[in-house]
Amino acid sequence: MLTREIIQRVRQIQIRTGRQVADVLGGKYISAFKGTGVEFDEVRPYIPGDDVRMIDWNVTARTGSPFVKRYVEERQLTVMLMIDISASQDFGSASRSKREVTAELCALLAFSAIKNDDKVGLTLFHGGIEHYIPPRKGQKHVLRVIRQILAHGYDRTGFPNDTKGLKAIAWPWRKRSVIRSPRGATHIAGAMDFLMQSSTRKTVCFVVSDFFDENYNRSIRTANRKHDIIAVHIVDPHEQQIPDVGLITLTDPESGRNGLFDTGSKHFRKTFDELSRQRHERLEKTFRSGGIDFISINTTKPVVDPLVRFFRMRGQRMHR
Repeated sequence: MLTREIIQRVRQIQIRTGRQVADVLGGKYISAFKGTGVEFDEVRPYIPGDDVRMIDWNVTARTGSPFVKRYVEERQLTVMLMIDISASQDFGSASRSKREVTAELCALLAFSAIKNDDKVGLTLFHGGIEHYIPPRKGQKHVLRVIRQILAHGYDRTGFPNDTKGLKAIAWPWRKRSVIRSPRGATHIAGAMDFLMQSSTRKTVCFVVSDFFDENYNRSIRTANRKHDIIAVHIVDPHEQQIPDVGLITLTDPESGRNGLFDTGSKHFRKTFDELSRQRHERLEKTFRSGGIDFISINTTKPVVDPLVRFFRMRGQRMHR
């Protein structure tokens, strides 16, 4: 993606998501997340019915009249966007890749956060931690975050910087798919370890990935005990149902392995679809059982709808 294209894309996302935040998400975001605690605000004269445990005995002794401490909720949150930029995120069978959809999702979350005076940070990862932006406030900061998600790892021609071992494959249902080198495999456990080391206070962390990884359940559950982890699964329709396009060579963009498959076979398509369905159900069940909220976003559908449902669900749960 060229620099000019990136800037144009960021502006489009800013305009679209800005309207959605203003019209749809504003109040739902606030109700979905509680503050990190309470902080002292002031003392005031005691009123019959006040909790006697709130009496400030020092002030009461000095003035000779009872005073109570007043506390307010510490509303400000820290939101960390932990984004998988491994090679599989570059895939897209329609007009947008999973990475582009991720950028739009993060824009919605980030603009909602700064509108409510929360801080937003970014961690990009694949097989390791690729880039980190500490949490800050402000629109310029959010635009920088979106730009990094879209552009990180690409040179001015639109190809990944690490060109060694690259394979560009012409998929039958898409003009072109740019594939990163096998070093870009996903390592979610490592990303969770980084979160635990870099964030000292409780953080609302959105882990956005297609979750093509293994052996990360213990790490993500451990992180969820300290932080508020939300797993966001980005999925393309052709990862759930493969079309009938005859014989094709499919390449795993993260491992580099490939094979020849007959998509004209009903048995192959049925098996593929069933395995995909089972994988999605297994992911959701695994996260739910660990107390981790789960959002699934389809690259061909509006991003805002599942986010609204999630905020509404969280808000209802918070007020029970």
